[in-house]
Amino acid sequence: MITFDGVSKIYRDGTPALEDITATIQPKEFVSIVGHSGAGKTTLLKMLLAQEKPTSGTVMFQDVDVHALPNSALHHYRRKIGMVFQDFRLIPNKTAYENIAFAMEAAGRHDDEIASDVPYILNLVDLSTKANHFPNQLSGGEQQRVAIGRAIINQPDVIIADEPTGNLDPINTYEVVEILKKVNELGTTVIITTHNKGVVDAMGKRVITMDRGRIVRDDPQGQYIL
Repeated sequence: MITFDGVSKIYRDGTPALEDITATIQPKEFVSIVGHSGAGKTTLLKMLLAQEKPTSGTVMFQDVDVHALPNSALHHYRRKIGMVFQDFRLIPNKTAYENIAFAMEAAGRHDDEIASDVPYILNLVDLSTKANHFPNQLSGGEQQRVAIGRAIINQPDVIIADEPTGNLDPINTYEVVEILKKVNELGTTVIITTHNKGVVDAMGKRVITMDRGRIVRDDPQGQYIL
């Protein structure tokens, strides 16, 4: 599904961000990408989102060269990828329901689809009783679950979660991880970056370890080892 083939990124000052990254992520996989700050994790995700271009190498998504796409096609391509951020990025003056519905509206979905799908997603992320709450009325974990709901509402092929539990306490971290596991079990490929050893070890899923722009480990059922 996703292939990084010899991907390197060197900035103008000569600083390498990625060096000869080669990896394939299969459909329905759950992959944790770990490494210290500056290891290249976020740059790798930006390559997949076509927010950064490689100095050399290719990034393929379903047999499409991501960086060969014209600008006019990027918006459609990025709809295949749902994003979850560490800082939630919810719209403060919209309720949980409206934040999720907004993603459908932006994709041009019809009102009847929104009325049907949003309650289903709220139930999936265990927020049915908080549908009419604004972000400032929700805990950090609840806000992140809204963000996950927004990311999956348009049924993307891939969910990318960049440090999704970085601002959460252990209980909320567990709840968010369980929801991501559920999303993966429903057939969506999930890629997370994290510094949380407990999250990675509890998964027992594939772990890609990065250091100084390189992949130094790739374990099919790994743990957080640095």
